Amino acid sequence: MIVYETADFKIEEPTAVTLGNFDGIHLGHQKLISTVKEYARRDNLKSVVFSFYPHPVTVFKTKENFSTMLDPREKKFVLNNLGVDVLVQYPFTLDFAALSPREFFDILVEKTHCKVLVVGENYYFGKDKAGNYKTLQAFGKEKGILVIAIPPIEVGGERVSSSRVRGLIRNAEMDKVIELLDKPYFVIGKVADGEKRGRMMDFPTINVITSKEKLLPPNGVYLTRVALDGKLYTSMTNVGVCPTFDGHERRVETHIFDFNEVVYGMDVMICFYKWLREERGFASAKELKAQLEKDRAAAVKLSADIKDTEYKFKFNIY
Repeated sequence: MIVYETADFKIEEPTAVTLGNFDGIHLGHQKLISTVKEYARRDNLKSVVFSFYPHPVTVFKTKENFSTMLDPREKKFVLNNLGVDVLVQYPFTLDFAALSPREFFDILVEKTHCKVLVVGENYYFGKDKAGNYKTLQAFGKEKGILVIAIPPIEVGGERVSSSRVRGLIRNAEMDKVIELLDKPYFVIGKVADGEKRGRMMDFPTINVITSKEKLLPPNGVYLTRVALDGKLYTSMTNVGVCPTFDGHERRVETHIFDFNEVVYGMDVMICFYKWLREERGFASAKELKAQLEKDRAAAVKLSADIKDTEYKFKFNIY
């Protein structure tokens, strides 16, 4: 997959393009992408996802403490595994947001050599969100560009959206998150050297450094799986501050079952499947260890329900 993270680019080959923020790359996003790939195959075009960075919400500052479900590296990972030919992470600025719908469309066509454009029916663009899919269809007709509007995908009678998925993550409803993403929610990061308290309790952990813009599930203990060095391992993960040891910094710490290798500095992917319990402090390390043994037993039991068919991506990290 070719990646452009600048406004200074131009794709010479004709393309099929889909537009959006693609945060989470949920079922609705995947329908847009699969449609682009279908037309790309049919008409011998390059498939392009035209996205934006940073997320517009962070530029407009319309929401406090906004976090994204995918940082730029994770978005590359998912789209690469979906078989997209080109990802554009176009710089989103206030000046760019002030462009009229026509100005934006002209930039899009010039940069991407677009022949087919796929958007959601609820897509808006340009200054004050003045443009929509009907605007694009009118512009496209002028230039011989086929514009396709995809209706929303619904699950459980409700539209699948990034905001809906974020709400489920914040409530630790990981089962429902998997249903709407068609994959487990995950974090990718490097393993950092920790304080090794877990090792002293026979529960060694890997401490994973995540992006500061990443939306993490609520503090607590989760059944997870870890992709590491081309292999998958069952694990349990604590998200939180380690209150037993008076911690203050929020961390992602994972205990991998039946694993004792040294992996400092390596890239890992942690997939969240089930919420086991809230994070809480204990009077002693002995009490914490007793609880961790219960957590591990619960995680092992629940892991039997994880189907390998749910892993729809190759676990090579982009």
